[in-house]
Amino acid sequence: MAFSDFYRVGAHAVITNSENKVLLLKASYANQSWGLPGGGVDPDETILQALLRECQEELGVTVQVAYLSGIYLHTDIQAHVSIFRCYLPEHANIVLSDEHLAYQFFAVDDLSPIQKQRVQDCLDFKGQVRFSKF
Repeated sequence: MAFSDFYRVGAHAVITNSENKVLLLKASYANQSWGLPGGGVDPDETILQALLRECQEELGVTVQVAYLSGIYLHTDIQAHVSIFRCYLPEHANIVLSDEHLAYQFFAVDDLSPIQKQRVQDCLDFKGQVRFSKF
């Protein structure tokens, strides 16, 4: 890969509610798909800083980070995405940014296959970071 080639790096949060359902956000752009909170890493940030910034921007909440569970290569978009287990502070009030239309908690079985794999890896974490390629 040459220095001028474009490559993405992202960080996303797996946040569950008391029923072990996973928080997804509905995008206000492109095809308005549902996805985990988080996004791209800016050039001057660490992956953790990006995760915290993205969650603050998208949810209006400072999440609590428990651990990094996996790093996934998504070949279709040429991106490495880090998945972190996170928690909302008690009594958190989610306030969405303009980037999202809605939020909802979904059962793991209702997620797309790639989302389901990344989330299940995170929830099943036993101390070994998972590396996978899609």
